[in-house]
Amino acid sequence: MLTLSPARTRPSAGRSSNPRMPTGRLLLNLCAAVALVAAALPAARAQAPAPAAAWPTKPVRLVMPFPAGVPPDIIGRLMADKLTAMWGQGVVVDNRPGAGGIAGMSNFVRSPADGYTLALVAASTVTLTPHLFKDPQFNVDRDITSVATVATGPMMIAVNPSVPAQTLPEFIKWAKTQPGKVNFAATLLNSVPHLTGQMLDRAAGIQMYTVPYNGSVPALTAMVAGDAQIIIDGLPTLVQYVKAGKLRAIAVTSAKRLPGFETVPAASETLPGFESIGWFAVFAPTGTPQAVIDKVNADINKVIQMPDIVSRFADLGMYPRVGNVKSAADFLSSERALWKKVVQDGNIQPQ
Repeated sequence: MLTLSPARTRPSAGRSSNPRMPTGRLLLNLCAAVALVAAALPAARAQAPAPAAAWPTKPVRLVMPFPAGVPPDIIGRLMADKLTAMWGQGVVVDNRPGAGGIAGMSNFVRSPADGYTLALVAASTVTLTPHLFKDPQFNVDRDITSVATVATGPMMIAVNPSVPAQTLPEFIKWAKTQPGKVNFAATLLNSVPHLTGQMLDRAAGIQMYTVPYNGSVPALTAMVAGDAQIIIDGLPTLVQYVKAGKLRAIAVTSAKRLPGFETVPAASETLPGFESIGWFAVFAPTGTPQAVIDKVNADINKVIQMPDIVSRFADLGMYPRVGNVKSAADFLSSERALWKKVVQDGNIQPQ
């Protein structure tokens, strides 16, 4: 134990007369160092991420950069309910729509990278928005980390029954006879369906006239009325019109034919290598502990293989995509390369 000399004892000007007793200055320095270490320990413990086995110990926020009630929101809420039951902590859905996903993503990437903020993001937000806006307010390479690919959503190519084509090859042959006169109903300017139409133009060597609409409903109205001859959109949107005979399906945009739609050829059967799909994936802010990312990936894979989730996804035209963290990152990389080329080929300038 360190003891202090009685107050009446005057220390010498040189070394302490007791070699085992530190000088006053040394003692003060030692006490200060001990105090600093003691003060630093609680902060270090507070900053250290909880191990995956203990995570989560509080509710998890799931940012979704789209409005409530739309199919992506339905998918997110289905997953949130399942994960809440699995984790024993609430998964709180936070809808932040607007500006091609910028409103939600700008909030998301500025959240703490502690595992308690995740985001369910649509393909266009991370593949198109960075090229379509001058200031997207987030950087895919710098700000986000892939966690899991949740599901893919192939599209359908359909024509008005008045079009003299029963198949995609017949449509291409017919369209080549009237360049610039075949109206393509684009459900939203610079959306995945719209740019898929441009991909079809280039791959097939045709020249359709793009008519942009503000959503699927007005585009379908124009199709049924005969004001447009061809449309590309998600399966749930078009299937009911195809079944009613108001539209004719000539292809799907997946690499292969789809379960339940085996009679509809894949566009790649006519145009080798052609593929265009929508998809949803979960991301975390860069710096999120890897153990947490791995756990979330594993648990999402369990959720999207549950029979009731598979069935509900099918109703929404979505197909679960199971894979590890690396496969999710690789998929994102390939999709970003694809859509970057589509934007460049279309000479689309950021706004």
